[in-house]
Amino acid sequence: MDLDYGPEYDAFRKQVRDFIEAHGHLAPPYAARAARPSSKAVQWQKLLIEQGYTARTIPAEYGGYGAEPDILKSRIISEEFSRAGLPGGLANQGISMLVPTLLELGTEEQKHRWIEPTLKGEVVWCQGYSEPGAGSDLASVKTSARVENGEFVINGQKIWTSTAKQADMIFCLVRTEPDASKHDGISYLIFSMDTPGIEVRPLKTMTGDAEFNETFFTDVRVPLDQIVGRRGQGWLVANATLGHERGMLGDPDALENRLQALIALMQDEPIGQDRAIDNPVLRDRLVALQAEVSAMKCNGMRNLSNNLKGEPGGMAKLIVKLQSCEIAHQISALAIDAMGEMGTLYHRSPRERDGGAWQWNYMFQLGLIIGGGTAQIQKNIIAERGLEMPREPKLAKISDAAKATADMPRHKQGSA
Repeated sequence: MDLDYGPEYDAFRKQVRDFIEAHGHLAPPYAARAARPSSKAVQWQKLLIEQGYTARTIPAEYGGYGAEPDILKSRIISEEFSRAGLPGGLANQGISMLVPTLLELGTEEQKHRWIEPTLKGEVVWCQGYSEPGAGSDLASVKTSARVENGEFVINGQKIWTSTAKQADMIFCLVRTEPDASKHDGISYLIFSMDTPGIEVRPLKTMTGDAEFNETFFTDVRVPLDQIVGRRGQGWLVANATLGHERGMLGDPDALENRLQALIALMQDEPIGQDRAIDNPVLRDRLVALQAEVSAMKCNGMRNLSNNLKGEPGGMAKLIVKLQSCEIAHQISALAIDAMGEMGTLYHRSPRERDGGAWQWNYMFQLGLIIGGGTAQIQKNIIAERGLEMPREPKLAKISDAAKATADMPRHKQGSA
C-alpha cells in the first residue's frame, strides 16, 4: 500500500506550511463563546478565502475561492492548520448551514445577495426552527405567515434561537398553508432581525451565559420574494439545512483541534509530582479518545468522497452528529479531570485554567448532544434509516392499543 500523496500534493503541503509560517501570527485566538466574529477573525476569514484555505470550492462569483473539489488538498489544509494549532475558516449557522442550502436550493439573486457577505463574516444569521410545541417533532411548527398586501405577515414564537440577540438575519420556518398536512404546509423564509415586530428574550443556560433566546413575532412583515424554495416546500429546504447543521456539529477537524489542545493541557498540568499525561488512567482515556477522533476523521474523508461522487452518505453520514458531539463532550470531561481540583473552578475564578473555556465547553457541549436532534432521535434515525430496523411505534398508537386492550373483557386481554 502506497500512502505517499505524490509530488503535486507535497508541493501543495509546502505551500500551506509557508502560508502558515508567514501569516499565522494574524490568526485570532480560539473563541468558543463569540456570537459574532471579532474584527480579527473577519480579517483572517477574508485572507483564508483569498488563499483558498476556506470556502475553497464555493464559486468565486458568490464570494468563494472557486477551486475544483480535491479531497487530498482539503485534507492537507486541515492537517496543517491543526498541526500549527491555528483556526481554520469561520463556522457558524450562516456559513455552515445557510450557505450550502442556498447553493443547493436558492435563487441566483439570493446566492449573489447573501453568500459572499455571509462567508466573510459580515452578516450573522440565526435559525428560527424550534418552538415550545415543536422540538423533536419539528414539522408541528405553528408560527404562521399569512399573505396580506403582497407581504407575508408572521405571528408566533420560536425558542432556543442561538445568537438571535446578535444576528442580522434569520432563516425561519413558518406555516403558510394551514389547511395542508403538517409537512406540506411549511415555508422557509429569510428576513432581517431588525424587522419591526420582533422581540428577543435571552435564555441563560447552566454555563451562566445566554446562548439561547426566545424570539417572538407580532405582525412581522416580510416581502414575498424572501422565501427559499416554493411555498409549502419548506420541509424539504429545512431538511437540507438540518443535514448541513449535523455536519457542522460533527466537524472532525474541530475535534482534532480540541484533542490537540487537550494533549497540550495534559503535558503541562501537574498531578502531584508528575504530569497529567503520565497518569496511566488519564493517559488510557486520552488514547481511547485519540482513536475515536482518528476514526471520525477517516469517516469524514469517506463522507467527503461520497459527496464529490454524488453518492448517498448512508451510515457514514448518519453517525456523524451523534458520535462527534459525544466525543467532544468526553474531551472536555477529560480536561476537567486532568486539572484535578482546579477543574471545578469556573466563572472568573482567579485560578481557573484557560479562562474557564474547558468548563464552558463541557456544559455547552452537553447541550449540543441534545440540540440539532437529540442523541435519542439520532439513534432512531441510525436504526431506522441506516440499519432498516422497524420504525419506533408512535406514542398515540401505543396509547390507542393500550386503551383497546383495557376495554376488552378481562378473560380476552391475555390473548390480545
